[in-house]
Amino acid sequence: MLKRFFLNALSSFLGAWIALAIFGVVFVMVIISLVGKFGSANIPNINVSKGSVMTLDLEGEIIENDIPAEFDYTEIIQGEIVKKKSLSSIIKAIETAAENRNIDAIYLRCGVTSAAPATFNAIREALLKFKESGKKILAYANTYMMGDYFVATVADEIYLNPGGTVALQGLGGINFFFKDLLDKLGVDVQVVKVGTYKSAVEPYILNSMSQPARAQLDTLYGNMWRYIREGMSAQRKNISPAQIDSLVSNDFIFIRNAKYALNKGLVDSLAFERSMDSIIASSLGKNKDKLNFVPPYVLTSQEEMMSGYMSKNQIAVLYASGEIIDGGGNSSINYQRFVPIITELADNENVKGMVLRVNSPGGSVFGSEQIGDALDYFRSKGKPLAVSMGDYAASGGYWISCCANKIFADPLTITGSIGIFGLIPNVDKLMQKIGLNAEIVATNPEAQFPNFIKPLNQLQLDAMQKMVSEGYDQFIARVAKGRNLPEAEVRRIGEGRVWDAESALRLKLVDALGGLDDAIDWVSKEIDNDNYTLSYYPRMENSVWDFLPEIVNMQLNVNLYDKIGEDVPVKLYDRIMRLLNQYPVQARMPEISVTL
Repeated sequence: MLKRFFLNALSSFLGAWIALAIFGVVFVMVIISLVGKFGSANIPNINVSKGSVMTLDLEGEIIENDIPAEFDYTEIIQGEIVKKKSLSSIIKAIETAAENRNIDAIYLRCGVTSAAPATFNAIREALLKFKESGKKILAYANTYMMGDYFVATVADEIYLNPGGTVALQGLGGINFFFKDLLDKLGVDVQVVKVGTYKSAVEPYILNSMSQPARAQLDTLYGNMWRYIREGMSAQRKNISPAQIDSLVSNDFIFIRNAKYALNKGLVDSLAFERSMDSIIASSLGKNKDKLNFVPPYVLTSQEEMMSGYMSKNQIAVLYASGEIIDGGGNSSINYQRFVPIITELADNENVKGMVLRVNSPGGSVFGSEQIGDALDYFRSKGKPLAVSMGDYAASGGYWISCCANKIFADPLTITGSIGIFGLIPNVDKLMQKIGLNAEIVATNPEAQFPNFIKPLNQLQLDAMQKMVSEGYDQFIARVAKGRNLPEAEVRRIGEGRVWDAESALRLKLVDALGGLDDAIDWVSKEIDNDNYTLSYYPRMENSVWDFLPEIVNMQLNVNLYDKIGEDVPVKLYDRIMRLLNQYPVQARMPEISVTL
């Protein structure tokens, strides 16, 4: 036995060092490759001369704000390390272009962009404000996906490749249900919840969508689609919202050719991309050879990079983006990281107010409660707190939002989902299938409760339900206090139901429709000080040492995936891993994937 212990210890020790050695080799190779690439490249010195055009590429994934890059071994294997675009940097570039006298226009190049509707709408609103400066926007795409076209409709001129399409299809999403597959694996999921519409648990326990879940999605998608088609129609004045619906439903416009889109007035002209330089020059009354295209980063990097952290009149902007968890990296909301930041901002006399930018579907009830308490402490200092909602501010995301002095939501924000659920997986049948048995020895019957290896009995389920119900009561009370609503009214509009922003405004879950700038303007008026500076949190923290734990986790995940087998979809594997690792009680909205 002792010999086996030392052999296992030695194996683990050697494995760790081998992993570190492999990481070192890969890391050095990547660095050498990048140095070679950039060292040999002829990087031009781009100047923003008079009459310049800012090129804004809409393509790839758009995240909420700039965060330190996290280790992604798939990118290294594929030989691609891509810096994701952020909504905050795109908006800043558009605002800077509007103010810069040397910028005459924006050239909007649309590709295939991955983003939620509220992100597209925020970019669209920024471009509409840009047009108030009197400058032009010209848009081009080989094919317009729906979100990109929604943004492009603000352009003065819309161009489409003669071989392309305008892929308008309406709003919708596909929901997967895993009960039969989990049954085959021998995994049961025991559920306790509060809320008729709290459908985040349904994929684990049902084979099809419940009627309440379908009803809420019908309403949600319908209201969001109405806003989108009315917005497109408002800019393409020759097409009514009804005509857009007809193009989608009757004409199948998303598979019709470019000439058809032109004839229907969706675009202004057809052109190959190689011709766009001449077209832009002609539109601006310039010589093609003297056109100067500049990327967004050139504009923003030319701004004064004076940090606002030392100012005596700060408005803090705190980005809360991702799932609310009890731990985690830069792409999530970790209460252990956020609570100290909020407390520090509350105690900092130089910080006069704060905007909490929320883009979260929720997550851990415990984490939500900790962050909510810290925000209450901030307000207790007499400092104004505004919330700006992004794509999602639902369930736990609404928990941390509801007690702000003022709540702004993008018209395409998904919010609400006031409800709580608990998921307790049970792998007893799986253990039987693979010939594994476990015995519990404890001083008390509930010493190992809950666990994944034995199903809960009725007494235990009742105890879990009581805890979840008490958490829901706490959620209801918090919303009632924060929104100054009777608890009975909150219970009526709660029940785990998600709401579009316009409905949420009518129900008094939010105060106004608007973006981050609107929230900042409101705080500046509350502190009665126009001479403020903005300080952004969490601060950027880049460290190569953050990569090391990922190596270990990567190896563990690869080993487990090999055990499960290739027949299990990767998406389901990720869901199972998250289920096994998350805190049992969650305030999380259902997985609504709304992409344009």
